[in-house]
Amino acid sequence: MIVSFPNAELRDAVGEVSGVEAVLWDGVADPDPRIEMCVPDYRDLRTMHRLGELPALRVVQTQLAGFDGQLELLPDGVTLCNAAGVHDDATAEHAVGLLLAVWRRIPEAVRGHGTWQQLRPGMRSLADSRVMVLGYGSIGRALTHRLLAHGARVTAVATRAREDDLVGPVHPVEELPGLLPTMHAVVVLLPLSERTQGFVGADFLAALPDGALVVNVARGGVVDTDAVIAEAGRLSFALDVTDPEPLPDGHPLWDAPDVLVTPHVAGGTTAMLPRMSALVREQLGRYLAGHPLRNVVAGPDRG
Repeated sequence: MIVSFPNAELRDAVGEVSGVEAVLWDGVADPDPRIEMCVPDYRDLRTMHRLGELPALRVVQTQLAGFDGQLELLPDGVTLCNAAGVHDDATAEHAVGLLLAVWRRIPEAVRGHGTWQQLRPGMRSLADSRVMVLGYGSIGRALTHRLLAHGARVTAVATRAREDDLVGPVHPVEELPGLLPTMHAVVVLLPLSERTQGFVGADFLAALPDGALVVNVARGGVVDTDAVIAEAGRLSFALDVTDPEPLPDGHPLWDAPDVLVTPHVAGGTTAMLPRMSALVREQLGRYLAGHPLRNVVAGPDRG
């Protein structure tokens, strides 16, 4: 079978697999029509827009956990697999880093670098703080492990109620109105869909107490940007993703008080390449053996 990789780095990390010929395709040049499995670049959708030019295509293995904006580009009969699990630890680490950066006044210290000056009082510790994990999937559990290790009190919220070995009860979203006023922080991990577009909006933010922190390491569209700007100062925000994205120069978010922005880097660490290459190797083995693929989000199971 023919598999396309977006770059030589990922191809070489996957290594040789018996029965597989690896080719490079970045979505710019003309593709090899024999490509049966495609691994697109995770930084843009150019490859996804040209999948219809691949008559032999059977599987698309993305490098992203989310799949918003991809389903409508998938040709009929082609299986789409995401990279669930690859970015769990890195994203959880970034969320903890953002929590600590805001609560320990790191942006303020950076702005004042070169001068010894007191930071604003009232620095919060993760220990004993009430932190909501909004969207309790694999990344949510990875984050919860880290929050509990810091002594935080974690409240998990998902689409449905259930019991969990880490946090006990997982609360359904219907209970948010009663939970939000008690939180010191909310970490947003919801996938982007029609249902979750703008989910964290004006009413959601208004329910939070003064001084609460909202961290978004999910998708920018899950959080209403206008609502963030309106509440900035009363609340704090740490956003690894924004709407729009990239955030244009001069956008009001850049100057909003108590808003920290990182440029969508939560998953892009040294952990990505070895974990992504391991997933691709496993998927190739499963496909060649006729076994079900992992992380199928659309199309035939191929098992």
